[in-house]
Amino acid sequence: MGKAEKVAVVWLRRDLRLFDNAALYHALNSGSQVLIMFIFDKNILDKLQDKKDKRVDFIYRQLEKINSELHQYNSSLLVYHNTPKKAFEELLSNFDVQEVFTNRDYEPYALERDREINDLLESKNIPFQTFKDQVIFERSEVMKPDGSPYTVFTPYSNKWKERLHQESIPEYPSESRLDHLLKRAKVALPSLENMGFEPSGFEVPDSDLSEGLIRNYEKTRNLPAVHGTSYASVHLRFGTVSIRRLVKQALQQNEIWLNELIWREFFMQILYHFPEVVEHNFRRKYDRIQWRNNEREFELWCRGETGYPMVDAGMRQLNETGWMHNRVRMITAGFLTKHLLIDWRWGEAYFAEKLVDYELSSNNGNWQWAAGTGCDSAPYFRIFNPETQLKKFDPKLEYVKTWIKDFRAGYLEPIVEHKFARARALEAYKKALNN
Repeated sequence: MGKAEKVAVVWLRRDLRLFDNAALYHALNSGSQVLIMFIFDKNILDKLQDKKDKRVDFIYRQLEKINSELHQYNSSLLVYHNTPKKAFEELLSNFDVQEVFTNRDYEPYALERDREINDLLESKNIPFQTFKDQVIFERSEVMKPDGSPYTVFTPYSNKWKERLHQESIPEYPSESRLDHLLKRAKVALPSLENMGFEPSGFEVPDSDLSEGLIRNYEKTRNLPAVHGTSYASVHLRFGTVSIRRLVKQALQQNEIWLNELIWREFFMQILYHFPEVVEHNFRRKYDRIQWRNNEREFELWCRGETGYPMVDAGMRQLNETGWMHNRVRMITAGFLTKHLLIDWRWGEAYFAEKLVDYELSSNNGNWQWAAGTGCDSAPYFRIFNPETQLKKFDPKLEYVKTWIKDFRAGYLEPIVEHKFARARALEAYKKALNN
């Protein structure tokens, strides 16, 4: 295929679908033949220790599905395994690129990456068109009356809903325009093995967006033994579902579930406006906390060997599957930060390594929430009792016995006594705040 081939390029990143895709829709309406591209980014992949990383495997299988769909239009994906800049240099040497279309990403690395690619394209007089796609409202679209960002969820959520009712949710029926794709040989993807990875052997569950589950969401979402959550987080993370379609469904079926989608956008705009939260407490007064950071206890927490069944079941579920029930995430995070007085950044990094649905903004926001150091946090004196949580949310021990195979009463000596740990945490937090 020669350089003479004039193309508009769609760069997929966190939007791994051909339907209701804003960048793809605009490209297909640009008048040029469209080439769809994905980059396995070496800047990210080279840092991954686990060569059976479930996320890389999930992305790969999703790309295989997309490529198969493109074959029906006599087209195929163009996939690179390189740094974005080098991938684009190769792309520009092989094609006469008219424009590049992509959907915006808001994480610090993504912003830096996109600035670099924008500069490269600008130097060649190639327009770099970016679109809002992974959120309903982005960056500075939901702000306080004085123009500053919200840092408390409820007023943000109220303003978000108010804006939504004033505007219509756009539609981008990209799937109806796929006959504008560049005709291209049916090319196979580079293998996982060639990129230094292997199949993980784990199937990520499909999202369950059935009306029955969504309507009953608040009744079942806190029960980890019940199939009561939508598993949408993984699919939202990689864009295999459309946030616009999910919000439309939530508006019709359940406001509690809608609030969960709004929490996601709340944490995204916090990260966008306050990028320092990646490394620092949102509330800087908590910088004075004297974390114990006991490495042996952290290791036992990671392995799910704390002697607290709900904590241990959650950590074992995470280690085995790359996913953990939302209620249990709160319990395990609260236990690490409050019971063991281990810096939330340690736990956040462990979740970042293991979670299939890892998203920097939500992971960071939720860990700081659990530690009491974040923008809209549980107060520091709110300390979950893991035993009470177990009785309340897994009274028959169904969840616990699923993940702790050899469970029996007293299966492990508890790592710390709850009453003692609670008093120790309260003292450490009070001391930090009074200094």
